Amino acid sequence: MENSFGKFINEKRKTANITLRRFAEMIGIAPAYLSDIEKGNRYPPDREKLDLIAQNLKLSQEDINRMYDLAASGRENGIAPDLPEYVMSTEKCRVALRLAREKGATDDDWQKVIELLSKRTN
Repeated sequence: MENSFGKFINEKRKTANITLRRFAEMIGIAPAYLSDIEKGNRYPPDREKLDLIAQNLKLSQEDINRMYDLAASGRENGIAPDLPEYVMSTEKCRVALRLAREKGATDDDWQKVIELLSKRTN
């Protein structure tokens, strides 16, 4: 499995048989900039460009989530770019996250929350 944002994008782009130049054009950046991103010499782009990448590579939701997580790990703040807006617009989410931090919630605790939410129907 890809372990960096640049490698992930490079692999997905090549799987889609899109040249670096063509893909850079599709997402509105310079080929040299895309090359630097794929090589890990530049930070991942902003959310708008990430969404264009996902759209143009026809990524599954699972791959989109992976891309966001890899983009976060390649940046200083380390938060996946699809999460801050939701967290900041949902007061109880912030309360839950702070409580989880305070109580030292483990992955097992979060798994229970995931299972609870997964049972929910919209």
